[in-house]
Amino acid sequence: MRQPTLVILAAGMGSRFGGLKQIMAVDDFGHAIIDFSLFDAYRAGFRRVAFIIKKEIEADFKAAVGHRAEKYFDVKYVFQSTDKLPAGYSLPEGRVKPWGTGHAVLCCRGIVDGPFAVINADDFYGPAAYQALYDFLAADRPDNEHAMVAYLLRNTVTENGYVSRGICQVEDGCLTDVVERVHIEKRGADAVFTEDGEHWTVLSGDVPVSMNCWAFGPAMLDELYARFPKWLDENLPVNPLKAEYFLPFVANACIQDGSAVVKVLPCHEQWYGMTYKEDMQSVSEALRRMRDQGVYPEKLLD
Repeated sequence: MRQPTLVILAAGMGSRFGGLKQIMAVDDFGHAIIDFSLFDAYRAGFRRVAFIIKKEIEADFKAAVGHRAEKYFDVKYVFQSTDKLPAGYSLPEGRVKPWGTGHAVLCCRGIVDGPFAVINADDFYGPAAYQALYDFLAADRPDNEHAMVAYLLRNTVTENGYVSRGICQVEDGCLTDVVERVHIEKRGADAVFTEDGEHWTVLSGDVPVSMNCWAFGPAMLDELYARFPKWLDENLPVNPLKAEYFLPFVANACIQDGSAVVKVLPCHEQWYGMTYKEDMQSVSEALRRMRDQGVYPEKLLD
């Protein structure tokens, strides 16, 4: 059995939320969402974790999360910084925004070996997602066979503002395309998106979406590395301060050119996240209900 690593993206700036939401308590016992993720990952079988963080939050993050996780997991810390660029490239003047999820995972190259899962630190995915990730990664597979846990759009939107989601096309259980919609708003059981702020298109609530919940074979780190310079060449002249190297873009490119296969692992659980501060109450209430139902104990991996 292969020993997969759970890679947790925790370097985001939390600009819309307005704070360091990666380590913010969401229940009466001081647990952050990431604590629920680690608990679910552990009982699914994961024993290796790599936290991707910014160097500036290292001490706070280790004190709040890392040191406790080290009791249960083989833990590595990966630092994402804006100046981690290929040879011959320099940081554009005035750039402070991280380079995106693809760049964050790329920073794991040379640190994470073997198959790995990727999740966001501030997203609640549910126990079934981690079991699906672990079971997929622990099986013997080609290095370029990957998977994505797909949620129903209606289970991933918020009442408190707009969200960005990767809208997925699936054929015969495999992902064939991901289109990033950066402004999606809830409309009852469905949603709408806009690209110009004026014209709106309806999206069914049953559309499968990517929530950055991935299972990758080792080949993905090489793909991220190999494709980054070309992406920089294309995007730096156009948007040097805010362009982002998104992980779904790279997975999609691999699908389109035939260098990888991405299986789709359907998940009908409710996703919870804190895109906005106003989301905190609904997240806390949902976790309280799950604890009352016996899904989680009062103490997690403390």
